[in-house]
Amino acid sequence: MSKKINVGNISLSNSSQICIIAGLNVLENHDMTIDVATSLKKITKDLDIPFIFKASFDKANRSSVNSFRGPGLLDGIKIFEEVKKSLNVPIITDIHDISQIEEIAKVVDIIQIPAFLCRQTDLIEAACKSNLPLNIKKGQFLSPGQMVNIIDKCSSFGNENILLCERGSSFGYNNLIVDFLGVSELKETQNPVILDVTHSLQLPGGQGNSAGGRSNQALDLALCGAAIGLAGIFLEVHPDPKAALCDGPSATNLNDFEELASKIKSIDDLRKSLN
Repeated sequence: MSKKINVGNISLSNSSQICIIAGLNVLENHDMTIDVATSLKKITKDLDIPFIFKASFDKANRSSVNSFRGPGLLDGIKIFEEVKKSLNVPIITDIHDISQIEEIAKVVDIIQIPAFLCRQTDLIEAACKSNLPLNIKKGQFLSPGQMVNIIDKCSSFGNENILLCERGSSFGYNNLIVDFLGVSELKETQNPVILDVTHSLQLPGGQGNSAGGRSNQALDLALCGAAIGLAGIFLEVHPDPKAALCDGPSATNLNDFEELASKIKSIDDLRKSLN
């Protein structure tokens, strides 16, 4: 049986209705965040799709020292609190340092561990002690089987509520691929599996001092993920991806989100009907 992890009134499992985790790559400003979160909630509610809002308060892993990182922890928390107050939606965000966990755990519903930090034992231990579910991104350098060690690590620290997130594997220089046989192997752990469509579309370092991307292929990748039977699809959207302050080339235009979400739901409904 696929493990179920409850986040509010959402049940995340590979056999349940697919959840869409969507939002901004990084908190650019208050008004944009509220506008995007409001639009995403309305669209997913109209389509009857479970929805979790995502955004980063700090992008610590950037190609260039001059890259925009976000508002930081304290200002980020204020924006997340406003999203919660206004929209009453679950929130997921990533942390990069143990010192961030105590405060961020007061406002978000899921803590995300970035791919490059997925084996950092002290960070994992501290995050586990928050008692929140963790969405752990599989490092681009790890095989699916190596994620079992991370699950065991979390279990030893008393947290069994672990989501596994596929975000592509390194394929030579400046390229990522998604191995769906590997995604199937992740499902064999029985933990809920999330496909991060947006970051799987990256071309790391593809623009020299920032990542390139293939946002035009988001639909194909998302539907492949839905067809294999997953707990969730992770998407970053932006009102104007060309003007985005981070990872615009991989982001989905907000205007295209409704059609994409509708097609994800259609494929997921078909896939889950076969169970």
